[in-house]
Amino acid sequence: MHRAARNTAIALTAASALTLTACGGSGGTDTAADAEQTLTVWAMGTEGEKLVDVAKEYEKANANITVKVTPVGWDVAHQKLVAAAAAGKLPDVMQMGGSYLGEFADMDVLEPVDTKTVKKEDFFPAAWDQSTYDGEVYGVPWYVDTRVLYYRTDLAEKAGLDGPPKTMTELSEAASALQDKADTEWGLSIQPGGLDTVQSFYAFLYSHGGAILDDDSKPVVNSPEAVKALETYGGFFDKGLSEKSVRPGYDVTKDFNSGSVPMFFGGPWIMSLLDDNYPDIKGKWAVAPVPADQASVSMAGGSSLAISADSERKAAAKKFVSHLTDAKGQADWYERTKDLPANMTAWESGDLATDPSLKVWREQMETARANPSQPRWTEITSKVDTAIESVTQGKSSAKDALDKAQSEIEGLVQ
Repeated sequence: MHRAARNTAIALTAASALTLTACGGSGGTDTAADAEQTLTVWAMGTEGEKLVDVAKEYEKANANITVKVTPVGWDVAHQKLVAAAAAGKLPDVMQMGGSYLGEFADMDVLEPVDTKTVKKEDFFPAAWDQSTYDGEVYGVPWYVDTRVLYYRTDLAEKAGLDGPPKTMTELSEAASALQDKADTEWGLSIQPGGLDTVQSFYAFLYSHGGAILDDDSKPVVNSPEAVKALETYGGFFDKGLSEKSVRPGYDVTKDFNSGSVPMFFGGPWIMSLLDDNYPDIKGKWAVAPVPADQASVSMAGGSSLAISADSERKAAAKKFVSHLTDAKGQADWYERTKDLPANMTAWESGDLATDPSLKVWREQMETARANPSQPRWTEITSKVDTAIESVTQGKSSAKDALDKAQSEIEGLVQ
């Protein structure tokens, strides 16, 4: 059941504080795809900047279409989308972060995807799941994101390690060996607390077989599997293998470069950062799958492309989205941005098919787990953030912390 009225009332408060320049439609008759028209598109961060160039090339091949791309900073993206939805001013096409889609689908402002033409089997399962809310698909997967283990191969060799750790037990042992034998300050960098600590915890939670919500959206964050995962996570701080206090804006790549931190979990964009900023350690680091407990499972992130339910240019919008999300468009997008394609066929050619490091990312995505599409997901995860911090700081046991989170989350699930 949707709660558009409640959400819109809340959103109107935000709308009054913003002046919006993009415009969507009023829900009238849809303009034919071959008619002369202007599509409005919002995309976030680097993607918004890069999409401007793609739009110019698209216009050359589609003379009747003008694509007006508005880059939006991630720091204001949610606020602007909420305000635009409340005012009926969403763009024709918009980038939807994984944590956003459920909220906006619940507000009835997104056009359901035609799954007869957009095929589930073309995309990574987790990417498809992330674009789904209440049994309906509201976004076409655009790019994917996950986390894998970055480790210094030269320091691992110095510590006497034979390759990367394959299990959570080996991860702890490797962290100890790196401190003791390779003289690193820390063994593993993971977030001790604060906003979105859960992002660092997901690899532990999912690999131990735990979850925040089960498939029926029932809170299960205090399950035995989740408790064991948090005990494992907290153990790195108890043993002095991970730093209990990390300053705001901390950049782990600097300490990775110096060797102070020999291992951390990170996303795909960090590979380019390391190559560009720290050429002296090129060839001295590698990526590996998340160490397994029950299995090697990481979080699934990324973005999808959604169309406004009020757009009067849905036919042209669908055509543009298809261009961006088919195998050819995805391969081109990877070359421009290094964003990992959500379309699996795009991985069958070029560096995506041959680079050993990229193979690690693909294999991790095949088992990655998407977060549930819940309108209040950020509130739900904030309770888990608090539980994690209470354990890493030695203020609570994993069981007590997650029992508390469980009781708080029960009232937030829809």
